[in-house]
Amino acid sequence: MIKLKNTQVFYFVIISYILINAYVLLFAKDMFYLFNLLPFAVLVILLAIFDIEKIMYIMVFSTPLAISLKELGYNDGLNLSLPAEPLMVGITLIYFLNELSSKVTDRKILKHPITIIIFIQMLWILITTITSELPVISIKFILARTWFLTSCYFMASQLFKNKKAILNHLMFYSIALAIVAIVTTVKHSAYAYDEKIADWIVSPFYNDHTAYGAALAMYIPVMCGILFMKNISTIVKVFCFILLTIFLISIIVSFARAGWLSLVVSIAVLITLLLKIKFRTILITLTTAIILFISFQTEVLMILGRNNTDSDGDITANIESMSNISTDASNLERLNRWSCALQMFEEKPVLGFGPGTYQFLYAPFQKSTQKTIISTNFGDKGNAHSEYLGPLSEQGLLGGIIVVVLVFSVMFLGYRLVYSVKDKSMKILTISLLMGMSTYFVHGFLKNFLDTDKASVPFWGFLAMLVCIDIYFKDEQPENEKLI
Repeated sequence: MIKLKNTQVFYFVIISYILINAYVLLFAKDMFYLFNLLPFAVLVILLAIFDIEKIMYIMVFSTPLAISLKELGYNDGLNLSLPAEPLMVGITLIYFLNELSSKVTDRKILKHPITIIIFIQMLWILITTITSELPVISIKFILARTWFLTSCYFMASQLFKNKKAILNHLMFYSIALAIVAIVTTVKHSAYAYDEKIADWIVSPFYNDHTAYGAALAMYIPVMCGILFMKNISTIVKVFCFILLTIFLISIIVSFARAGWLSLVVSIAVLITLLLKIKFRTILITLTTAIILFISFQTEVLMILGRNNTDSDGDITANIESMSNISTDASNLERLNRWSCALQMFEEKPVLGFGPGTYQFLYAPFQKSTQKTIISTNFGDKGNAHSEYLGPLSEQGLLGGIIVVVLVFSVMFLGYRLVYSVKDKSMKILTISLLMGMSTYFVHGFLKNFLDTDKASVPFWGFLAMLVCIDIYFKDEQPENEKLI
């Protein structure tokens, strides 16, 4: 009787859905697509209740393929990325409910130095949100950062207690990114890979080619690393080689100059690791280089000013144009944004103007001599173009310092792990993740993407992986078990 009753309920639900769908199609066509998302929403809710790990993988896979409300024509309100950010919000709610009821997060994760820095950063973002010039914008910023961190770092760290989950996370994002890369490259081929349209051809998946290049650059070292790991099956290695080929071709034709530069830096990081150079030595070298640059900045700028090579589609010219600060509009606009950020910092050095407010408040700080043909006064063309100067202008001196401390702490953690992890495959994975993180830190000098889901999933995910390797796998002896 129970079985019969359940069958009748099932048929009743299915028939009701078909009938209502037919009604919507005939009399409420505007709601048709929204109504047909209902089964997907029900599936997500059921998975969230019974298998949160699968929801995490759906979120990771959907992120590169997600499309923002702005791309769909909705310019008012919160510019969510669909379906990735709603999934992140749901995961965040589930995480907090579980944390309140049963304290699911491992105390080792919460006490790790990287996590402590993240907590300090979030506390300071909260304080500067209270004092913000545009409170609504800052509240949106801190809410987005909360669901990025919760879903991509704290919840992910619970999954990464299992090494297979680390590889699954990397593969799901990589496969989706490869789909985007193939679609973008095919679309671009119709224009003979014209460099002038590289910026918008990535739409609707990415808002510009630099964000797309940053994602590709992060996963290229990871795909290389998997090829050298022992406990990965041959089929998966062949698949990763295909993904690597797609990523390399895509980043070349994307004309993402910052992506090319970041990969060169990641190779330099690999060389220092192979030579077993300590991070302390590298830090001293970098500090010395910065001091020398500041001391001779006039001479350096004069030399750079002589370069008038513009990016025109030729790879050699594109590389040379990276240092062109005399005629390259992109580089000049970046200098304009940096100058505005520094002026904003000078005006409010302690608390800044508020998280997320730069793009809405920087226009009055533009000097007529620094404006370019792509400058705007309407706050519609991006942020400070720097992960370091942006927080400096929005959150004051301490905000900028926290970002720098986080960067150096991550690099220090990575170098320490490479020299201490016992399992060779895990050591290779650590090197790959560190190289991937280094590509983003280089991008951080030229762009800022951590206010988007596209960059947050790999950035905070890679960071969670390094932290979990440090806590759970650093001292494990080599094993032959296949990870994937």
